[in-house]
Amino acid sequence: MKRSLLPVLAAGAIVAIAVWAQTSSSTTQPTQPTIAQQVAQRVAQLTTLLDLTAGQQTIATTIFTTEQTALAALSTSDQTAQTALQTAITSNSATGISAAATTIGSLATQQAEAEGTGEAAFYIILTSAQQAKYDVLGANGGPGAPGGQGGPPGPSNGHPGPGGASGAWGPSGASGSH
Repeated sequence: MKRSLLPVLAAGAIVAIAVWAQTSSSTTQPTQPTIAQQVAQRVAQLTTLLDLTAGQQTIATTIFTTEQTALAALSTSDQTAQTALQTAITSNSATGISAAATTIGSLATQQAEAEGTGEAAFYIILTSAQQAKYDVLGANGGPGAPGGQGGPPGPSNGHPGPGGASGAWGPSGASGSH
């Protein structure tokens, strides 16, 4: 009986070590995609959905790179403002809360402007047939998509748009509204 138990215990120890090794190495966070990677993925998806021409792909890449660069800077500023708000809350500073809230509101306005401007610039390069398809599909934030008019909020901290440069996207459709 003891001899038959030894291989089972040895196998159990090996499995436990393997499981421990996998869980300890999987605790590192995956790296966020770069702006260029996010834009390339978005343009590739839009090309598949809308049959974008090579010229449209080039213009879209420029538009979305500009948009994402602006949004990344705003995301950093928003994180700083959110931290300031939490600090003001924990120190019961009405002035600090008001200042942080004002900053957060201004940043939300700038985010909506960056997303709306980017979407409008993209929408205008589409043919009327592509615009119709984009509107129906709700591609990447068109009406009915996450973050788009009539759709659920986009990913992130409850705000529509890129999930904090997560790469997820949710800018609005042609209307530029959220």
